[in-house]
Amino acid sequence: MPGLLGKKIGMTSVFSADGKNVPCTVIEAGPCVVTQIKSVEKDGYAAVQLGFQDMKEKHTTKPLMGHFKKAGVTPKRHLAEFKDFSEELNLGDTITVELFNDAPYVDVIGTSKGKGYQGVVKRHGFGGVGQTTHGQHNRARKPGSIGACSYPAKVFKGMRMAGHMGCDRVTTHNLQVLKVIPEHNLLLIKGSVPGYKGSIVIIEK
Repeated sequence: MPGLLGKKIGMTSVFSADGKNVPCTVIEAGPCVVTQIKSVEKDGYAAVQLGFQDMKEKHTTKPLMGHFKKAGVTPKRHLAEFKDFSEELNLGDTITVELFNDAPYVDVIGTSKGKGYQGVVKRHGFGGVGQTTHGQHNRARKPGSIGACSYPAKVFKGMRMAGHMGCDRVTTHNLQVLKVIPEHNLLLIKGSVPGYKGSIVIIEK
């Protein structure tokens, strides 16, 4: 699907036409520059690679510098590929947030906030073991039995247990586009999107 790279600015709220206060996320979407055009004949599939946010040459590797010079653009910090653009694009073309002028809904892909090592109550929503009375003093937030028995004498893979939580690639589908502000490259989307303030997200039609 066609889309853009963007940066999550934060959350705010706007009033709708009927006077309701709607929570929304502000995303700086683009401008993105075409850095490569892939074709079925040469690469095996058709796609357009876009670059977002300028980067200094001294922080860019030589292979990437050659890649950007071939496209005739300045070095970019973030790259992503998109398919099925309706219009014909060339190297160096700039795509702005106006791409979403006619898009009522979008999908947003980002990396969720990292929570570190968490127990089963926070990570999976377990209710804990039993009541806090009746003599127990240290098992209120424990997972309880993990299913081990005489046969098979093992714990099955996929058992929900404590571990690393967050910092995953998350896609939020069908978020309503409330407003497009092209003069500031801003996109207002109803609801929340994955990631922290300042994180890079991918917005797809």
